[in-house]
Amino acid sequence: MLIGAYLLGNILTGYVLAKFFYNKDIHQEGSGNVGARNAGRLFGKKAFVITFLGDALKGACAVLFAKWLGLAFDWQLLILFTVIVGHVFPLVLHFKGGKGMSTYIGGMLTFQPLLFSAFAGVFIIFYFIFKSFTSAGMAAVAVLPIILIIFSFELPVIINACLLSAIVIFAHRHNIIEKIIERKIS
Repeated sequence: MLIGAYLLGNILTGYVLAKFFYNKDIHQEGSGNVGARNAGRLFGKKAFVITFLGDALKGACAVLFAKWLGLAFDWQLLILFTVIVGHVFPLVLHFKGGKGMSTYIGGMLTFQPLLFSAFAGVFIIFYFIFKSFTSAGMAAVAVLPIILIIFSFELPVIINACLLSAIVIFAHRHNIIEKIIERKIS
């Protein structure tokens, strides 16, 4: 199941969209990232939405399948983690994938909608503080394990949430460094 989740993560909507509908290699265009933000910059709002929804659907499908099998919460998050690893480090693209945020959002929304509402609330609070989607998103991702503690999840679930947060933050490390440098210069 984990191998299947990893392979599902290898299906990168932005790459497929760019290759088959625009005849472009998204790795060579814009920021070089295969995610929704770069697809939107390059090909417009429609491409942003399609890429976001396609990548979010991967996370949602993986969690829904795990739920359908009756797997425990910790396994549901482990499967979502594996899909995100496949998205960030896809074998089919020489381990140069996206940053996993859309897949993370789709999976977390499907995992527990109420928990996702708390996550979204934290994101909004941090957005008003930082005035940056990236900074607010990373802060909310970092706070996810604390949200799970507040919602009284057990330790294995919290550990897997830490793994989820770590992979998404790791994938955004260059953006985080850029934001830190911007703040120091300002």
